Amino acid sequence: MAEIVRIYPENPNPREIARVVEVLDRGGIIVYPTDTVYSFGCDISKPKAIERVARLKGLKPEKAEFALIFPDLSILSSYTKSVDTPTYKILNRCLPGPYTFILKAGSAIPKIFQKKKKTVGIRIPDNSIPREIVRELGRPIIASSVHDEDEIVDYTTDPELIAEKFDKQVDLVVDGGMGDLFASTVVDLTEGYPEVIREGKGSLDLL
Repeated sequence: MAEIVRIYPENPNPREIARVVEVLDRGGIIVYPTDTVYSFGCDISKPKAIERVARLKGLKPEKAEFALIFPDLSILSSYTKSVDTPTYKILNRCLPGPYTFILKAGSAIPKIFQKKKKTVGIRIPDNSIPREIVRELGRPIIASSVHDEDEIVDYTTDPELIAEKFDKQVDLVVDGGMGDLFASTVVDLTEGYPEVIREGKGSLDLL
């Protein structure tokens, strides 16, 4: 049965954050809030957990394109290739925020994330809960939306209904309040200029 942990984004309780990190550290799967939709997550250093999330989404692990959650821009250089000044300015202007930026992957990214193009999607949500989880864990976690592309259904926004639906498939659900219905704006920055792949919650004006 999935455990539910209530965490308030205005002031995340360190004890509850530590509980979530404990689950991640042992290879568990969590559901957590972001500044857009709720997301499945696991520690990027746990291949079996990544495979579980992929199966949960009906994807083959080698074909799954999961973004990674970071606490801030300071550790980005450990997981991505160095970015030029214009690219950094875009990142700094938009993050934390409801964007997924595609960058060239660095050597610290597990091979399962490095597709033929050697890129990785990064997220720094405007929500303190996932940022504090990652900061405490010391490694990024994956982000894969609890989101139905075809229809709007209640369980995607209500953490209690999410826990009920995925009770036997996830280990812990972070209740951070009601979620959003709109996914992040996805922007490719690998060529030195912003190319919008998917328009979502993030405003294009900041790009």
